[in-house]
Amino acid sequence: MNHFNYKNGLLHCEDIPLPAIAEAVGTPFYVYSSATLSRHFKAVDEAFSDIKHITCFAVKSCSNIAILNLFSSLGGGADIVSGGELFRALRAGVEPQKIVYSGVGKTVEELRYALNSRILMFNVESVQELQALQETAAALGCTAPVALRINPNVDPKTHAYISTGLARNKFGIPVAEAAKIYVEARGMPNIEIVGVSCHIGSQLTSVAPFIESLHKVIDFIKELAALRINIRYLDMGGGLGIKYEEENPPAPGEYAAAVKKVLREVNGCTLIIEPGRVIVGNAGALVTKVLYTKEGIKKFIIVDAGMNDLARPSLYDAYHEILPVIESQETAEADIVGPICESGDFLARGRLAPVAVRHDLLAVMSAGAYGFTMSSNYNSRPRVAEVMVRQTEFNVIRKRETFADLIRGEAVPEFT
Repeated sequence: MNHFNYKNGLLHCEDIPLPAIAEAVGTPFYVYSSATLSRHFKAVDEAFSDIKHITCFAVKSCSNIAILNLFSSLGGGADIVSGGELFRALRAGVEPQKIVYSGVGKTVEELRYALNSRILMFNVESVQELQALQETAAALGCTAPVALRINPNVDPKTHAYISTGLARNKFGIPVAEAAKIYVEARGMPNIEIVGVSCHIGSQLTSVAPFIESLHKVIDFIKELAALRINIRYLDMGGGLGIKYEEENPPAPGEYAAAVKKVLREVNGCTLIIEPGRVIVGNAGALVTKVLYTKEGIKKFIIVDAGMNDLARPSLYDAYHEILPVIESQETAEADIVGPICESGDFLARGRLAPVAVRHDLLAVMSAGAYGFTMSSNYNSRPRVAEVMVRQTEFNVIRKRETFADLIRGEAVPEFT
């Protein structure tokens, strides 16, 4: 469920008609429903309310500090993958002891920043990273709380680019090698073993891969227990999918029930979950204006949002529903394309699209996850505004960039 609905023939976000936002901030813009964000966060978090758990929102999916602050106010933490995301989470008010740091390429500077910030734990993804963390913690005179991210070699049955739990993926440590590395970590004076981590991919539409990987993680925790290595946190990652088109992903309650049934075998562990897309995906839309239309062999609707604003269609050939802001049932087959100088710049291809003319507004739905966070300045295009709606009010939570922003930090050299 989301809070985007037609009222009196106009598409609204909660109680605000989208044309009113467009008039105030221009197009394109991302708009988020705070009611949807809150509802979805609570749906996930409360599904696990009867067990010890921490819901760490996956910052990479939607990193605006207003959104992070909202989730923090609801008791949430953060799953981060960079020093920049750590900065955002802390600035948004997320408690450091609810921050988990994942990612294969943490720099020494980032490790130092996270250690000084006293985050909950590091999900370590290689032996060399573990050694770097030991050295960095020793230099700071502190102890690093660690979980190894194990790779269970489970097929998540999702897009190849967002699969992370197969042996051929770059993420994690093969489960067959991980026990030996835990023993090595136990002998490091500035490393404290606190958990086991696993994440198999994104946009999963079945519970089965989660449960398959969870069984492997639990078997591994039992193996560690036999080595007298006790685990306090079991990080299951995220990855629960949403409905973009014909998908039928499990509801958070169904997912939670299946996970909790298996978790009975390790009652002493605190579960960490890292939802991202399932919370924010359907809570956001990208609103764009029609610039021109043209017809030849096929019809094109040219809009002012491009692949730099929403990369998913070009990158993954992903489907996003596109709705007319003024309600209409009239459709025709067309490509909806942007202004970027690339043939790969499209929001939809060969689709029954709303019949639109110049200056019409279109809403690209389910764009809250991996929308703005993946946007860029390609073709020297300023990044768009972000807006949050709460009932009858809206606030700009990120100003539209200017041309001056495009060259901030650049300089013409003055060689002698």
